[in-house]
Amino acid sequence: MTLAVGDDAPDFTLPDAEGNAIHLQAFQGQWVVLYFYPRDNTPGCTKEACGFRDQYEHYQTNQAVILGVSGDDAKSHQKFIQKQDLPFYLLSDLTLDVAKTYEAYGPKKFMGKEYEGIYRHTFLINPEGKLAKIYRKVKPADHAEAILKDLALLQK
Repeated sequence: MTLAVGDDAPDFTLPDAEGNAIHLQAFQGQWVVLYFYPRDNTPGCTKEACGFRDQYEHYQTNQAVILGVSGDDAKSHQKFIQKQDLPFYLLSDLTLDVAKTYEAYGPKKFMGKEYEGIYRHTFLINPEGKLAKIYRKVKPADHAEAILKDLALLQK
C-alpha cells in the first residue's frame, strides 16, 4: 500500500527525547510537519534540522508542529537538541515500525554499499489528520522553506 495525498495519516505513539509518549492524534486541529531523517548529528540531518529551527517561528505563526523521527535513542536526541538548540520534538522510532508504516524505511546505497535505513521523507498533515503533501526527494538545505511555502498555499 502506498500512502497518497488525501489519505489519513497513520497514527502512532513514540517517545520524545525526555521519554514522554507523543501521540500524533494529539495534534489534531493543527498542521503537522512529520519528517523522517536517517541519523542525529550527521551533516545532512543537521542541516535539515537547523533549517526547521531557523524557520521555527514561522511554523508557529502558521500553527504547525514539527516532529522529527529517526531510529536514534532518547540520549542521542537529547545531545542533538542541545548541540543544535532545536525547539521541536525529536521522536525515537527504535523498532522502525513507524518509519516502515510511512514508507520511510528500506534499502539504501552509500559508497557502493547496500544497507537498510531511514529515508529522508516528510509528510505535511492537515488539521483533519489527512496527508496534505508528501515529500519523497528532500534536499536538506532548503527543505524547511519549501514546506513553509506549501503550507501558506494550502492554508488559503
